[in-house]
Amino acid sequence: MLDASALAHVFAATAERRRAVADLLETLDESQLAAPSLCAGWDVRTVGAHLAQTAAPGALGEFLRDVVRARGSIHRANDAAARRAGRRPVARTVALLRERAESRFSPPMTGPRAPLTDLLVHEGDMRLPLGLDHGPEPAQVRVGLDFVTSGRAIGFVPRGRLRGLRLAAADLDWSWGDGLDVTGRGIDLLMAACGRAAVLPRLDGAGLPVLAARHDVGDAAG
Repeated sequence: MLDASALAHVFAATAERRRAVADLLETLDESQLAAPSLCAGWDVRTVGAHLAQTAAPGALGEFLRDVVRARGSIHRANDAAARRAGRRPVARTVALLRERAESRFSPPMTGPRAPLTDLLVHEGDMRLPLGLDHGPEPAQVRVGLDFVTSGRAIGFVPRGRLRGLRLAAADLDWSWGDGLDVTGRGIDLLMAACGRAAVLPRLDGAGLPVLAARHDVGDAAG
């Protein structure tokens, strides 16, 4: 349970990251927007549109309707919603990200840290394939790391992926778990925990082969 100060920090960081994604999208040309992201089947444009869509005040209701249309498949519903949103002009996505930057919508099962974590990971999904640096503020990354190791990160980290591992972020003085070490930058640990195999070469430690073996193609979707 977050106290009032921690909650205010999470909401402020979430707003900052939405504006950062809007700023990023404005700098990209059509070829960059059409480039494959780290999310399987989504281009950079679609990832940005997904982030704007999930910030909507009515996001949960719309998503539940998509789940019904997808016959109960959360993955297919998420994919369909993102692709639909990705068809709108990028300028509209940018405007929505800015309009909804201060949205405090929190998924009922995962809470207020989930949108910030989603933004941190998805911003990397866009930046890394384009050869752009991804270095969000350490305090924001720490929130994401605490979330994905909390046991509440439903849909972010499959059960058992981090079992028997000790994650240690050299740039944050942060660690979690017992077992074989996996070390590196906090943002790379966060993305690896969420299924982004592309960052594994940036990590080190005796537990890295174990973590790498637990990744599969479907993990990086959405």
